[in-house]
Amino acid sequence: MTAAPSDLVRLTGVRKAFASGTLALDGLDLAIGQHEFLSILGPSGCGKSTALRLIAGLIEPNGGTIEWPKGQAAGGIGFVFQEPTLMPWACVAGNVQLPLKLKSVPRAEADKRVAEALEMVGLDGFEDAYLRELSGGMKMRVSIARALVTRPRLLLMDEPFAALDEITRLKLNNDLLELWRAQSWTVVFVTHSVFESVYLSQRVAVMTARPGRIV
Repeated sequence: MTAAPSDLVRLTGVRKAFASGTLALDGLDLAIGQHEFLSILGPSGCGKSTALRLIAGLIEPNGGTIEWPKGQAAGGIGFVFQEPTLMPWACVAGNVQLPLKLKSVPRAEADKRVAEALEMVGLDGFEDAYLRELSGGMKMRVSIARALVTRPRLLLMDEPFAALDEITRLKLNNDLLELWRAQSWTVVFVTHSVFESVYLSQRVAVMTARPGRIV
């Protein structure tokens, strides 16, 4: 299949097998529209996270194609993992600033963008706080701010709220929707919660058990 001009990225017949012999994906077809909020829903181990990593370019497929009709979103992809994966020795601002530091963004510009990202996720005023002082939900907000600080056009989220309590999870779902509406990103959100996928998304792609494909 050829990607349509309105698609940001399209996966066609994608296959991914790992060195262990595990076949994670086989014949995965998935089109992601620009400015869309898409959830990928499926049972544990069906290849949802693998699909995200393929889109992000963190791993390569063994077969099939991944097309970017308007050019690959290199540098324009933010990734939020299930665990916050933050640096405990750094303050909130230091954690959020890391992607900009790796890109050698000048300090004044980096500080401005860190402040902007923290305000987006409701953590302005916590710049100098350390992780030990934060709740689980606040740590996830830091992780989201770190993904947003590069100003991505595609935000990939791998079950980011799965470990949080229900009240915190619903609050972050609502905040995420407000940000998406305001910023016009494309969001691909992986979950195994039927409620969360329906609540958040314009469209839900449901995957089979491994090897994963869209049904």
